[in-house]
Amino acid sequence: MKITGIKAYKVGLPLKEGRYNWSNGNFIEVFDSTVVAVETDAGITGYAECCPLGSAYLPAYAHGVRAGLEELGPKVIGLDPTDLNVLNRHMDAVLRGHPYVKAPIDIACWDILGKVTGLPVYKLLGGAAQTRVALYRAISQEAPEVMAKKIAGYKAEGYTKFQLKVGGDADQDIDRIRATREILDPTDILVADANTGWTRAEAARICAEVADLDVYIEQPCPTYEECLSVRTRTGRPFVLDEVIDGVGTLMKALADDAMDIINLKISKVGGLTKARLMRDICVASGTPMTIEDTWGGDIVTATIAHLARSTPEEFCFSATDFNSYGTVDIATGAPKRDHGFMTASDAPGLGVEPIFAALGAPVVVIG
Repeated sequence: MKITGIKAYKVGLPLKEGRYNWSNGNFIEVFDSTVVAVETDAGITGYAECCPLGSAYLPAYAHGVRAGLEELGPKVIGLDPTDLNVLNRHMDAVLRGHPYVKAPIDIACWDILGKVTGLPVYKLLGGAAQTRVALYRAISQEAPEVMAKKIAGYKAEGYTKFQLKVGGDADQDIDRIRATREILDPTDILVADANTGWTRAEAARICAEVADLDVYIEQPCPTYEECLSVRTRTGRPFVLDEVIDGVGTLMKALADDAMDIINLKISKVGGLTKARLMRDICVASGTPMTIEDTWGGDIVTATIAHLARSTPEEFCFSATDFNSYGTVDIATGAPKRDHGFMTASDAPGLGVEPIFAALGAPVVVIG
């Protein structure tokens, strides 16, 4: 089997809440997502999706996905899509960096492999380690009382894990953490995610002020070194996200005891092949993960579900159903939330089929 063509579709994903705010005043109202189709000479097509969180979150942006595909796409024509390690080594050789560009090609090839073998992707990633996956809900950064009210609403829908967007004014962030923890049950999970928005001094102060609360601290500062410094000064469980961008940084963080949990975003590290390797390292080292991506719709949600379902429950801290945040359906067969949980399809591949009427005409055509 050979790759014969690649197509990319641009689709807007408006938010049900109208706007998503995170650290340093960043916000998005409509996500710019790219759906990718990898075509083969066997008549089998694999699908994937990549949706960066704007351009101020990671070294990634929506137009970069499509520009990168125009550069990389011609260089994978003729490769066997089921030789995933060979494919990934080749992509790394012909395009340095830009893992988020490589991710949808890799994921679409996992979809192809599943369709060829007649197996769901979670089986190929290791098997059904859990039947359903616990979800968290991200709470957009707003006034403390507004965030507390939103958490109460989502708690009524079955969520028990919440990721609070902080990384703003230090005093308000302390109030945000206290106001939201107060309305939760003792068994509920609260993560204060600063998305690199605090200085080291702010992070140290905030961690000290909430030391009496059951709260996880996620990615307080921009650099690994700053986060490690804060980690040594707090007893709160610690999550790293933006600075864990591959196997190298993961191994260093494990050696330095830099975190208790990582946030494993599939497109950030280059796709399912590399995410699976990092997942397996985390399981072997006893490190739980939030398994997710930067953002997306139905196809991203399906991809998350397959990696999460093949991860042992004790190491799957949480995952995300991004398709429940938006107003547009872009594929059939995607996971749907059920009282704070989701699961992956048992159909071959990712188990999704794009809704081409929602995607429109392709904006990139290769081959």
